[in-house]
Amino acid sequence: MSGQGTGPVRRGLGPWRHGDSGRSPLDRLPRAGDPDALRRQHLLRVRGRSVAWIPPLLVLVTILQVDWYTGGEFRTVSWIVLVPGIAAAICGVWGTAVFAVLGVATYALADHAWPRQYQTGLPDFILVGVGGVLAVLACVVRVRGERRMLHMRDVAETTRRTLLRPLPPGWGGLDHAAVYLAADAFARVGGDFYDIQPGLHGTRALVGDVQGKGLGAVEAAAALLGTFREAGYHEPELASVAARLETRIQRHGLHLAALGAGEDVDRFATAVLLGFPVGEPDIVEVVNFGHEPPLVVGPRGVRSLPPGHGLPLGLGELAHMDGPPPTLRIRLAPGETLLVVTDGVTEARNGDGVFYPLKSLVREGVLADPQLTEPDRLVTFVRDGTLRHGGGHLADDTTIFAVRRS
Repeated sequence: MSGQGTGPVRRGLGPWRHGDSGRSPLDRLPRAGDPDALRRQHLLRVRGRSVAWIPPLLVLVTILQVDWYTGGEFRTVSWIVLVPGIAAAICGVWGTAVFAVLGVATYALADHAWPRQYQTGLPDFILVGVGGVLAVLACVVRVRGERRMLHMRDVAETTRRTLLRPLPPGWGGLDHAAVYLAADAFARVGGDFYDIQPGLHGTRALVGDVQGKGLGAVEAAAALLGTFREAGYHEPELASVAARLETRIQRHGLHLAALGAGEDVDRFATAVLLGFPVGEPDIVEVVNFGHEPPLVVGPRGVRSLPPGHGLPLGLGELAHMDGPPPTLRIRLAPGETLLVVTDGVTEARNGDGVFYPLKSLVREGVLADPQLTEPDRLVTFVRDGTLRHGGGHLADDTTIFAVRRS
């Protein structure tokens, strides 16, 4: 859910990115949805100092030179009205006000330097003065809007970090990496979720995708993660954690129904619940709630785990399921990594409508670079490949999660 957006990978922290093992060329492109205010701040600074005043000053000097060298029949001094307008687009309020005053003063001096028959006179003087006032007012509106936008960005970032909390390296005895790319780059948070929870009976991990978008999906993801963090710590069996998750999303739906939330009541979530039991270093337990089966990526190749027969979270009661989906016990060889992705990866399409061939490309990547089995390198590889395949466009929230025992 991170923005979030794109960027280097974060080990255990989404959108975006610790353990960067190399930047994609796409990282250097402007990100869709990045506020213009932030881009301007980076472009108009040199060694930490603002140079936003240089463009309007250059325009002012150019206008004066053109006016001086073109003769009295072709006066351009009134074009000074453009200077505060340019400043309003890139400078602060005080900077724009300075250029507005400077424009009026410069106009008066430059115009009176010419013989009377060539002076542009009072109308153009008024034009420059009124233009400066309007430029200052426009700058005030722009700056207020940017501050409001940056505040909303901070709120979204706080929400994202609350939902997708930062995970320390080696958390729960696992080597892990994750990246979350929000399809809505302004919101920076959506319905994808993941977490790792060490507990009394081993370490558990959860990766999932809530159906739909918007705040309703975020609420459902938050409800599931809250339950996972408690049940994953206390429950002795992974099946009990799975049952608690199913119960939680049903209770969430009942609560929304009581509030009259309409279509949000019927939300469901696909998910993969992983368990790394104590004393069994080569075993991982898997409960699949209708999610794309994880891939096992190792030095000897890539294989898919069995799909299981579980329905998404929230649909178990409708299907009259008696208990959670079965728990699969999978044996992993040393160096093998589990890769779990959401449909932002598997349903990414190129210009010809071809889906992203995740498994085959990962297999080719491992053959070319055996170190690709490391979680951070693997997540970076899949992220870059997904963005490249889709031309940098994300049709859905995208989560890429890789984990193995340390």
